[in-house]
Amino acid sequence: MSISLNKVYLLGNVGKDPDIRFLPDGTRVVSFSLATSEMWKDKVSGERKEKTEWHKIVAFSDRIADICEKYVRKGSKLYVEGQIQTRKWTDSNNIDRYTTEVVISRFKGDIILLDARRNSGDTQVEHDIIDSHVDEAPADIPLDDDMPF
Repeated sequence: MSISLNKVYLLGNVGKDPDIRFLPDGTRVVSFSLATSEMWKDKVSGERKEKTEWHKIVAFSDRIADICEKYVRKGSKLYVEGQIQTRKWTDSNNIDRYTTEVVISRFKGDIILLDARRNSGDTQVEHDIIDSHVDEAPADIPLDDDMPF
């Protein structure tokens, strides 16, 4: 018996408002893009660099669809836990296409809202668990890309 694990953890910002649709059996499906970024300082120029990766998130969960419908908007900061899945389909020109997604199924995965939102009394409720804005690393930690192994 082989052992394997397919688990993804992402922390990022939503690229556009979530899209909610229904499967033929009535299950709600929510999808949105999530941006994750990394920053570093170029060793040669000293210039700050940034690289952004875009991830397609798809959730097959009424609970998560409810949360996304009520609270998630473009720019929302989220923690996403799911599994990587690659889907294949044939387009209108009869060409096979593939897409890789982070899937949150009914019982596997989660979404946690990390930024501020308003409660029923219109008072700001802080959910800034993790601040994703990184200005610079502390001066005593070198920012070189050489790995020690």
